[in-house]
Amino acid sequence: GAPALAPLRRAGAQSSLGGAVTVPRAPGRTRSPRVSLSTARLQVEDAGLYSCHAGGRTLRTLRLLVEEPPETPHVSCYRRSHDKDVLCEWRLRAKPSPGTRAMLWVKRRFAVENATEQRCRFFSKAQKFVCRVKVPPGVDDNKPLVVSTCVRNAAGGSAGEDKIITLSSILKPDPPLNVTVEALEKAPQRLRVTWTYPSSWDPRFYWLRFQVRYRPEPTPTFTEVDQVTRTWLDIRDAWRGTRHLVQVRAQEEFGHGAWSEWSHEAVGTPWTDPRDVTEMGPYSSQFPTEDGAYGYGATLPPELFEDNAADGDGGAVLEASARSVAYPYPFLVAGGSLLLGIALFIAILVRYKQTWQLGARRGAKPVGEGQHALVPLGPPSPSSPLSATPLLPPATPPAPGPLHVTNLDYFFSGK
Repeated sequence: GAPALAPLRRAGAQSSLGGAVTVPRAPGRTRSPRVSLSTARLQVEDAGLYSCHAGGRTLRTLRLLVEEPPETPHVSCYRRSHDKDVLCEWRLRAKPSPGTRAMLWVKRRFAVENATEQRCRFFSKAQKFVCRVKVPPGVDDNKPLVVSTCVRNAAGGSAGEDKIITLSSILKPDPPLNVTVEALEKAPQRLRVTWTYPSSWDPRFYWLRFQVRYRPEPTPTFTEVDQVTRTWLDIRDAWRGTRHLVQVRAQEEFGHGAWSEWSHEAVGTPWTDPRDVTEMGPYSSQFPTEDGAYGYGATLPPELFEDNAADGDGGAVLEASARSVAYPYPFLVAGGSLLLGIALFIAILVRYKQTWQLGARRGAKPVGEGQHALVPLGPPSPSSPLSATPLLPPATPPAPGPLHVTNLDYFFSGK
């Protein structure tokens, strides 16, 4: 008779194989039976070392290898900065077998030189292969390169399609860091967003341009602002008293390459005046005073576009939204300017009068030797302007004595 056989099992662990164990034996012979295993379900986890036992002793030990040919790689390459290496990667639907190897080759297009070979590494957490390609210094960013990939295991191999890239076209910065949203005091419809460059990008050589998107929490649609070259942005059409979600992404300043991934969401709420007890709706009716460099407008409530607005809640929202806030500062500035102008005008008049009176007093002093005196010929008529005739000095100097000049008071008084 055949010896009692225990089922096949993996050494050190229970097997998950399904199926039946058969023991065929030739008639009239006493040699050890030939054991075979048939199964209908087989998984990669079933691979391992198996043994067959009979009568407390091990008859046979074998290694079971369960593998499938690897998935065809669909590689994509990117570069985090102008001074960083090129990273090529592709994702897998299932975890590869332990013996799977992946290789990548890079060479210049239309060149006869040998390709540079790089070994790829599998990251189980991200479920993808990643290959790092070192870029030699002085390589032209616009010259095309050919990237080839191949994956192999014990069950076979698979090669991906050749991919043609340029160093400038595969630029993809990391997302911006430290995105914060702050409220601006006494500005219930404004938010200030700030962020910093990613640590992998050096702004001393090339800059980044940014795109900002934001939305109030009740709405699923984002508002996007493009062509932002600074590391801050003022949102001017925020909803009053509502939390806003903000994200930022970056691209090379001249538009080379792709946009980075969006940053983590930052949250902020506009400033709220504690003295304002008016019930305000979530919509904003405030138009920006200027479009600025970004050209985005305000968000209007749907009630403004209805022909027959109800007198209920919609009317309250419209009335509150249309309410304008008057500030006293413009009136104070205008009043102060007017008072200053009046005081300046009065000071000029007083000064002009004092100068005129001083000139009149100086003109009444006695005429000395070698001087001329203006003596009116007679009282001026009302219809003709005042005239005076200069008197030439006499041929002989007059005798010393007081000189009486008449009608000078009449002349300088202007009567």
